[in-house]
Amino acid sequence: MALTTIEKLFAAKGGAFLVSPFSLQHKLSKAKAFIFDWDGVFNSGTKGVGLTSSFSEPDAMGTNLLRFSHWLLRGSLPTVAIITGEANESAISLATREHFTSIYTKAKNKIESLHHFLETNHLTAEEVVFIFDDVLDLGMAKKCGVTIQIHRNASPLLNDFIRKESLADYVTANEGGQHAVREVCELIIGLRGNYSETVTHRLEFSSEYQTYLTSRQAVDTLVFAGGVKIQ
Repeated sequence: MALTTIEKLFAAKGGAFLVSPFSLQHKLSKAKAFIFDWDGVFNSGTKGVGLTSSFSEPDAMGTNLLRFSHWLLRGSLPTVAIITGEANESAISLATREHFTSIYTKAKNKIESLHHFLETNHLTAEEVVFIFDDVLDLGMAKKCGVTIQIHRNASPLLNDFIRKESLADYVTANEGGQHAVREVCELIIGLRGNYSETVTHRLEFSSEYQTYLTSRQAVDTLVFAGGVKIQ
């Protein structure tokens, strides 16, 4: 699909390219890893006594298609993590169910978790795509190669700050809890040029998809809490 078509489709929904689609496509060509924040990204961030934030299956499917797309392009799985400042069983559940590489919870200093992630997986920050939504994430956003902000109407000053400081390459149309992660995943796959191939293999449950799935299911997710490995 042409870049101009992708730009029109996402812009029509309210997505904002803060760099050109061509520039973002070039940045993504270097990507080997994807890091997601949790609250405000996979969900609205709503919490309460006895309540835990959740995730949606469309977002989970998006992360699976994203990894399969990468596998089709590179012949290997991308490195994928969640880094969140809070403890959340739903985040751990998704990460382990989907066999992400790792999840960092209670990560009050996310830069430390990022450095550990990079060292453990022999990556550079330039090779990381970071999906985030709030102030706690900006230190990481400043370092990572590709940054995508989950939009929130209630933060106009933060949104303006992020734009002025060039801390995001794209801002989603959808907010957390409205399948924003799916939007991000589809955008990345589209810009990488193999969306139709990815979906076709998945709907046919092709031999290529089965090989990918076997490789994905073999990943044992590392779980860290407050910098300490707990699983």
